[in-house]
Amino acid sequence: METLWTYVVDHRTQLLTDSYLHVSAVVQSVVIATVAAVLVGIVVHRSPWGSALATAAASIILTVPSFALLGLLIPVLGLGVRPTITALVLYALLPILRNTIVGLAGVDPAVADAARGVGMNRLRVLTGIELPLAWPAILAGMRVSAMMSMGILAMAAYAKGPGLGNIIFSGLARLGSPTAVPMALSGTVLIIVLALLLDAVLALIGRLTTPRGIRD
Repeated sequence: METLWTYVVDHRTQLLTDSYLHVSAVVQSVVIATVAAVLVGIVVHRSPWGSALATAAASIILTVPSFALLGLLIPVLGLGVRPTITALVLYALLPILRNTIVGLAGVDPAVADAARGVGMNRLRVLTGIELPLAWPAILAGMRVSAMMSMGILAMAAYAKGPGLGNIIFSGLARLGSPTAVPMALSGTVLIIVLALLLDAVLALIGRLTTPRGIRD
């Protein structure tokens, strides 16, 4: 533990920078995946076949190992941020898409009918009634995707991606040296801590943005 603490103190600037890049990449990926998944969910949630097809496509992507997906993306997008963000977005789609479909499908049709009865058009019903009611489910999918992405991003060091994976890989490559274990362990612990903090932030956002009637 003393060696680990010494390494953290001596390399705190690098660790802080990599931590920021790690969280930034995850947040950007989850936001992009949320926009894409919600749009797809809006289109397909009324169609059982469309919902099944969209969910199946996202599920297939999730079964592809991260090393394999990065290996497929590198020849097309090169090394660095682009293949990393693309891979994270693809992996983050399924939980958000599935929860969007479930959330929208779970809205009571009587509520939407009542809204249309007072003169609200389809778009206003969607943005003012259905999406707010489905928001807790969508946010739950975002939290799952964020937690997954925090761990998957560590593998992006293989593609020269940003984040704490570079420290972990460097430590593993130096096994036998005095700094090998502190490097790998510090990167791993930081990912866990950052994942918990990000989940807490998303939970707080959910608390602040969920209509009180649903929340209570």
